[in-house]
Amino acid sequence: MSRDIDLDDEKKDLVEAELLFVTPPGKEQLKGFEEFIKSKYNAERVEIETREDKSLGGGFILRVENEEYDWSNRGRIRQLKHELESHVHNENAENTQENIISILREQIDGFELSAESREIGDVIRVGDGIAYIDGINHAAYGEVVLFDNGVKGMVMNIERDRTGVMLFGDEDDVYEGMQAARTMSQAGIGVSEDMLGRVINALGDPIDGLGKIDTSAYKPIERPAPPIIDRQPVNTPMETGILAIDSMFPIGRGQRELIIGDRQTGKTSIAVDTIINQRDKGVICIYVAIGQKASTVARVVQTLKNNDALDHTIIVNATASEPASLQYIAPYAGTAVAEYFMEQGRDVLIVYDDLSKHAVAYREISLLLNRPPGREAFPGDVFYLHSRLLERSSRLSPELGGGSITALPVIETQEGDVSSYIPTNVISITDGQIFLEGDLFFEGQRPAVNVGLSVSRVGGAAQSKAMKAAAGSLRIDLAQYREMEVFTQFSSDLDQVTKDQLENGRALMEILKQPIGMPLSGPEQVITLVAANAKLFMGIPANGVKRFQWDMLKDMKENHAGVISELQIQQELSQPLKETIIGIVGKYKEEWLEQRRSKTE
Repeated sequence: MSRDIDLDDEKKDLVEAELLFVTPPGKEQLKGFEEFIKSKYNAERVEIETREDKSLGGGFILRVENEEYDWSNRGRIRQLKHELESHVHNENAENTQENIISILREQIDGFELSAESREIGDVIRVGDGIAYIDGINHAAYGEVVLFDNGVKGMVMNIERDRTGVMLFGDEDDVYEGMQAARTMSQAGIGVSEDMLGRVINALGDPIDGLGKIDTSAYKPIERPAPPIIDRQPVNTPMETGILAIDSMFPIGRGQRELIIGDRQTGKTSIAVDTIINQRDKGVICIYVAIGQKASTVARVVQTLKNNDALDHTIIVNATASEPASLQYIAPYAGTAVAEYFMEQGRDVLIVYDDLSKHAVAYREISLLLNRPPGREAFPGDVFYLHSRLLERSSRLSPELGGGSITALPVIETQEGDVSSYIPTNVISITDGQIFLEGDLFFEGQRPAVNVGLSVSRVGGAAQSKAMKAAAGSLRIDLAQYREMEVFTQFSSDLDQVTKDQLENGRALMEILKQPIGMPLSGPEQVITLVAANAKLFMGIPANGVKRFQWDMLKDMKENHAGVISELQIQQELSQPLKETIIGIVGKYKEEWLEQRRSKTE
């Protein structure tokens, strides 16, 4: 059937229609239907084919060309259900038991059946999760299409004589000849506070076996990013609890910081540690798993549960075994949930793990829809796929509540190649990147952060004054150490200054090592950095630096809680406080070394 539309002033010779009924229509009713069709479609003659359909429950359904007019009992129930759902999903409505009962009474008493007009089409081909439909000529990109058996799909391709629809359900349930109808609504997801602590799929359905989730609002999965005028600068820290990141590559609320590196270099561990560190900080966390193994996601869920971090987290899971359609919409669905909380004035952290697999799922769908895959950096292809997703992360202005979405997208590289098209695309979209180097990881430096290639474009604006003062020249010292280490690895005769610089550099590398699931608080990081800048880790054997750091912090919490409290409240590092910390750590170092010597003797 062609998409060409007749001009309004042209008379149609003949319009054919189909009338479904339970009780056959009388002559007057048929005449009324004919007059309706002639008027609506500007027709001279009308032929109506009648067919009995007991499933209607009563009334009639009239199908003309690609449109359907529903006066049946089935349609009445559907309309009433839609009215009730619109009230339940109304964010401003109080959905108490009494209120819902009053809504039911009001809707049933005052409900009037009107002809429900729907644009319909027929499935002409289906396969590989894609259905092609003839009809639904006015469907919009991203609109939900409903098939006769209840399966839903989303419009992805609009061609001259057919519409390509990506299926959300099992394609075995959709077959050629089946009817599909436009819903006139954009693809979206039901959201509510009840999602916290739950694992859901990309459609918002719970998959953790803990029962149904009651939703209070409906958010479109795709929507424009907030305009610049509705945003405010990124200047509030989103602490990861990882010393190597918070001291050198700080992340702010509303920022987009890329985590990039080869397979199995600790990318997910950094994201999970950051989620754990948000305990008791009022930050909602969303972890979007795209194309991961189910066992991997289960491990993440268990880690969060063991660290009491699941209660403030929502897991959106589209595993490798899921259709490409669900992997494609998963990050957009996760962002829609994040926007629900952001619009309440709350801070949200969202992790996309990972966007490399998201790009693969999108390419698969594109090829199934017979789209040209495009060049590597083709703006309309993968770049736009990720830019329209990540641009939605921002910090809203105080007038809009001041909520924020902080994004940590993950990208997997091949052999450390950051110059291939997907990494360069996402690097250009984000506000910095944390590059994890395979060689460092296998040397035992974990997190394996490459100081030279990692950067935060927000920088010190996202650090507290105490952290900024304590970090000092850490990054420069590390860079100098790495360079010095290369030049001196074959030298045997070194002067004392060089030896001291190498020893201090090795100590710095040791204190930056951090076990998984053990994030440091802001004051603990500041105390560690003050001690490091004062060269207090020198003189301690390399294999004892980490033990000394943990023992020193434990002593500080138990015997000098006032220092930690002052750092926590003031968020500043005054010179007297700095000298106090150096004095306390220096004295503890002497006692610690003495204890260590006595144990070895």
